[in-house]
Amino acid sequence: MNKAIFLDRDGVINRKPKEGDYITSWADFHLLSGVAEGIALLNRTGYMAVVVTNQRCVAKGLLSAAQLETMHEQMSQALLQANAKLDGIYYCPHDYEPACACRKPAPGMLLEAARRHSIDLSSSWMIGDSEIDVQAGMNAGCKTARVFTESEIHNTGGRRALGQAEIAATSLLDSVHQILEWDARPRSVHEKRNVIA
Repeated sequence: MNKAIFLDRDGVINRKPKEGDYITSWADFHLLSGVAEGIALLNRTGYMAVVVTNQRCVAKGLLSAAQLETMHEQMSQALLQANAKLDGIYYCPHDYEPACACRKPAPGMLLEAARRHSIDLSSSWMIGDSEIDVQAGMNAGCKTARVFTESEIHNTGGRRALGQAEIAATSLLDSVHQILEWDARPRSVHEKRNVIA
């Protein structure tokens, strides 16, 4: 069985758009610092790197599924040029209603990836920038890491409650370093971290 790190897209891999906005072209897609380095580190340490992303913009008619898939291919190629390989990209194109099995916090995308790639979910992690991502990971039986922005940390006086995630981090790369450290420890020393400094 394989182990994987599931990655949210907006806010983890690329710069998140403003609330209510969507990324609808490659020109608006900006990789965050350290992302390629973090994914390359996963590649070297035996974890699959799988993107799972809600993309309601398709249901809203802001871009087609084909256009979204083209943008994801461009994302994959940009990362490959930096020696960072994605093993899969899954997206939910649906709106909030009617409810579907794939829109996070539902675990459908993670479960589908696990079936296709023989992934052991209990040995895998979900990295996201929202409680919805954390819930999706938990619903799939994964451990979870939550990425907080510098402004989120600043607005809470330098400390941010962790919520239900095992790890709090400031970036994808920071998350990966903490996950590798976590997974290298004996199980008896694992403790949930409650705040991020």
